[in-house]
Amino acid sequence: MQEPTFLILTALAAQPLHGYGVIQSVTELSAGEVKLRPGTLYGALDRLAEQGLVVVDHEEAVDGRLRRYYRLSDSGAGALAAQVERLRRHAAAAETQLGKRGLGGAPAFGATA
Repeated sequence: MQEPTFLILTALAAQPLHGYGVIQSVTELSAGEVKLRPGTLYGALDRLAEQGLVVVDHEEAVDGRLRRYYRLSDSGAGALAAQVERLRRHAAAAETQLGKRGLGGAPAFGATA
């Protein structure tokens, strides 16, 4: 799963959001490292909807424009949970490998130097 997809699913995990809300949430979740453009977001949402990972929750008219809210589906929640576990395993493996560097290596994950 690509990082933007992971962050989009994460943004939708707690509550339905409209597109701009997803963009804001992804920026916040990534501490500003990932900034989605609208075209990228809506292409990703369409693909995720086709895969059954997100669904349209509801629509509302705001200033004469239709605002569509998306939510994470049950299969989307399962896919996100599986990715979280996968990332945890990978982070643990990286931490183990870094620990093998000896005294001159990087501190343990989460530790301060």
